[in-house]
Amino acid sequence: MTAEPVRRVLVLGGYGGFGGRISRRLAGQGLEVLVAGRSFAKAEAFCRGDPHLIPVELERSDIVAALSQHAPDLLVDASGPFQAMDLTIPRACIAAGVHYCDIADSRAFVTAVPELDAAARKRGVVLISGASSVPALSGAVVRELSTGLDRVTAVEIAISASNRAAAGPAVAAAILGQVGKPFRARRSGREDIAYGWQEPIRIDFEVAGLRPLRGRRVALVDVPDFALMPDSLPGTPSVIFRAGTELDFQNVALGLLSWPVRWGWLGSLAGLARWIAPMQRLTARLGSDRSAMRLRLFGLDGNQRLERRWTLIAEHGDGPEIPALAVPPLAARILAGAEPPGARDAGQALRLADFQDAFAGLAIAHATSERTLRPPLYARVMGSRFAELPQALRRIHEVLRDGGASGEAEVTGPANPLGKLVARIMRFPVGGRYPLHVSFSERDGGEHWTRHFGARAFASSLEEADDCLVERFGPLRFRFDLPSDHRGLEMRMVGWSAWRVPLPLFLAPRSRAQEWEEDGRFCFDVPIALPLIGRIVHYRGWLTAS
Repeated sequence: MTAEPVRRVLVLGGYGGFGGRISRRLAGQGLEVLVAGRSFAKAEAFCRGDPHLIPVELERSDIVAALSQHAPDLLVDASGPFQAMDLTIPRACIAAGVHYCDIADSRAFVTAVPELDAAARKRGVVLISGASSVPALSGAVVRELSTGLDRVTAVEIAISASNRAAAGPAVAAAILGQVGKPFRARRSGREDIAYGWQEPIRIDFEVAGLRPLRGRRVALVDVPDFALMPDSLPGTPSVIFRAGTELDFQNVALGLLSWPVRWGWLGSLAGLARWIAPMQRLTARLGSDRSAMRLRLFGLDGNQRLERRWTLIAEHGDGPEIPALAVPPLAARILAGAEPPGARDAGQALRLADFQDAFAGLAIAHATSERTLRPPLYARVMGSRFAELPQALRRIHEVLRDGGASGEAEVTGPANPLGKLVARIMRFPVGGRYPLHVSFSERDGGEHWTRHFGARAFASSLEEADDCLVERFGPLRFRFDLPSDHRGLEMRMVGWSAWRVPLPLFLAPRSRAQEWEEDGRFCFDVPIALPLIGRIVHYRGWLTAS
């Protein structure tokens, strides 16, 4: 019986931070691994002692000749930064009949690879992009968490890296190149513009049996998941991804530097990448060797409002192994002929179970949990009357973590100059007809509404207190009863305060806001006037939930 030939894999950047980990794992599968890079000396030093690892000196510009000379069965691109790359290498693989896989985390690159699908199918070649923490691992997790849900409303992903997880030049350039740069994110029911390394928050990472990571700071970072996840899940949910380093001062510095880039004062911070390694050496003794990843998914299973959560904590410096874990199982599937020809992203390629063996060999623990959430704010205030409201009203007020609605509004402005002053302070829109979008954000049982009248916006927060709805504008709090019937509801003011000091009701603003359904749409009429001053604003119109 003739032995099957050993399969050969060419790994670009094969001795780098992530590429080296991938090369060793592929060699551990019995594959012949060509470890390619610009420096033959570095490749040779890396390969020494392992007969499955073969050093190769290779410039990316010589890829066509290299594919012909070495005839690999699969090329793995682990070089980066993919933010600065085009599809030259995937195209070369198609022409040479070589399967292809990469660890790209660039949205533009990963979403461009499927453009080669027809050519890859015709040549019988598999091209998979993004075999890394995102979108391969994140995609596997979100598919598992979304199983059985009728609608998903929000997905929130966060990664916090250990301070001892050294970033190579390519990773550093990719991080710094995003600082302050705009990108598209789906939230509040529509495409929004976000900025790299802004909107920071603190989060906790918890896995039973391990010491939790508390208060890690993370900020917005552009990744392929922003483009891939909304359309792959029922309900087209909002998707948010944040990342951060372990040390606060590093995150704060990136956040501060993001503003000059956002304002156009600086073009990009990518040129500072060469300073990352020296800074890491100076701060190496600070922080810990613990990294973490968390994914939260909010959705509906029938009438049940659920949060499902998956959390991973890596200890003993094993966090940097995670971006390298998707390639080996994918390579095995590709070389075994289990992956159909074509070009696609890695977000749909693997299941969470495909990572289990790799997790088991590392200091990594992960856990999944589910909790049932309270009814929405208006349902808690109104009780059984909420179910009697028209469907269009219920849909608007059934906010689960994130939502939005769009429509039109007609605004009548202040009645006099003093009213104009008050309206300007409150940021109310001036008179006119506007396209209207309302963004809903739910946190800890309360809601935050931002009303966008064209380019002008004003916001308020809503919460429950003493069986009433409380709306807050800065230090002012207005308490409303919500009389209703099958036609709609009214907001009837029953009290107000400033800095939590109760104020006389006869001095309160006059407002009889009403909501009803008409032609299947949520309709509203909101007049606001002040005693002795008169009308401040009056807006009316309609909305449909996004």
